[in-house]
Amino acid sequence: MFFDVLTTAAIADELAGLVGGRVQEVVLVDPLTVGLELYGEHRRRYLLLSAQPAHPRVHLVSDKLRRGPDRPCPLLLLMRKHLRGARLEGVAQPGFERILALEFEGGVTLLAEVMGRRSNILLLAPDGTIMDAIKRVTPEQSRRPVLPHLHYQSPPPLDKPSIASLTSLQLAGLLEAGEGPLWRRLVEAIAGMSPLLAREVVYRATGEATAPAADTEALLRVSRELLYELPLTRAWMPCLAMEGGAPVTYAPYDLTHLPTRRPMPGMSRAIEEYASLATGREPYAVARETVRRLIEQARDRELRRRASIERGLRPEEEINRLREAGEWILAYATQIAPRQQELVVEGLDGREMRISLDPARTPVENARRYFAEYEDARAAAQAAPERLAEVDRALDRLAQLETDLSLAENRAEIDEVRHALAQAGYLRRESRATTRPAGPLRLETEEGFTIWAGRNSAQNAAVLARAAPHDLWLHARGVPGGHVVLVTGGREVSEATLVRAAALAAYYSAARREARVPVDVTERRHVRPIRGAGPGQVTYREERTLVVEPSPWLQQS
Repeated sequence: MFFDVLTTAAIADELAGLVGGRVQEVVLVDPLTVGLELYGEHRRRYLLLSAQPAHPRVHLVSDKLRRGPDRPCPLLLLMRKHLRGARLEGVAQPGFERILALEFEGGVTLLAEVMGRRSNILLLAPDGTIMDAIKRVTPEQSRRPVLPHLHYQSPPPLDKPSIASLTSLQLAGLLEAGEGPLWRRLVEAIAGMSPLLAREVVYRATGEATAPAADTEALLRVSRELLYELPLTRAWMPCLAMEGGAPVTYAPYDLTHLPTRRPMPGMSRAIEEYASLATGREPYAVARETVRRLIEQARDRELRRRASIERGLRPEEEINRLREAGEWILAYATQIAPRQQELVVEGLDGREMRISLDPARTPVENARRYFAEYEDARAAAQAAPERLAEVDRALDRLAQLETDLSLAENRAEIDEVRHALAQAGYLRRESRATTRPAGPLRLETEEGFTIWAGRNSAQNAAVLARAAPHDLWLHARGVPGGHVVLVTGGREVSEATLVRAAALAAYYSAARREARVPVDVTERRHVRPIRGAGPGQVTYREERTLVVEPSPWLQQS
């Protein structure tokens, strides 16, 4: 376990610099990972908390965290309700355990238990009641259930002595009673001693991490220096150990027993780099992430455009009152005194109506002002449905491009998504990539049918253009994805072949990681491109739906 009690203490020290910051956003990065955006001292900081069994962790990250699953979990909804806008008031490591408690104004606590496969993230009410957790644990699963409305119970303390009170004689007895290598006996003997730390202690005491024996006084001295004195002095020395160019571990102290290591500017940076390198980032990760951010910026732009349109809309009753105000001003024009600021009349509905007047204008000018405002408001109301529909088409287009990007298998296809953004007007026009993108995927069935599969917007448009009226068209229902066309040539198609084609359409869609995906199938003649939308965006009718397991063609039998 790399994220041990010392790493927890080092991270707690780093996070203390966030105290006073206000939570701007809460996102679900993946089903077991949440992220916070905090703003304080004129800068934004991003905090990641993960309960992933393979690499649970809490640390700051360099870049803005991106939203993952579309369906938020109950914990995320509660975090957004109670933490958005709240200030961070404190960071603590309860009981020198692998636990971090983030305390927010209002008494709500976000708790991260970083304990391997038992890791969890919990939100606690001011009285210690569990509001929810990213992993709910029932009484049948553990003697320490984690469920909403139950009172939070701390993990039971390990039955091991603290290094602060341990004597040389006691340590010798514990090591003698233990079994296995010396470093393992240290882990079993001392509270908070992790395998990585134990190897470092043995190495510093003997010069060999796997030494079978060591002077007890030396072991006790080094153990106290690292496990007791280091958290007090906070003289952290974060480092990342490498082997063959790949990261193998990290620690908040110098890992002298590992020959290749790099000092890091902070504990969070060490963990972030380990996570990035250890997951084996694909060769085009930087290019893909750059385009993903451009799509996100384009989506934000469209959402702002929608908000602007909606702000300009007025209720029909309010619009009609503008015209009525102008008419009343003209009707009472001879009775309006110079520099009068308000006209009070009985409106058409029988209620008193107060009409503001510009004292610097004549009654006729005031009336014209109201009539002009009425015409503008009416024009905006009439144009709004089409303008909002245009925004919706743009958002659908961006959702498709996001799927295109996730399905891109090479740099040329990533560049094609960027080019599509430029064509849509979100970027300055750019020249196409020098590498020509691949065309639609062409497949042959055992029965002799040809199948065309589009894997991005441009390929989808090409697939649609090649299809004859009675060819079968397939697409994952309700999500962005590729178009699949089964060229029938007027022949009957077996249900087994149709299911295989549907599985391919599901695989080349945003729902490819789902267990079962509904896929619509209809004849090409029932598919129509949407006027004003991006390439490959269509409407269709006369469909039937198959529910299939996503699968690439070569993996099907």
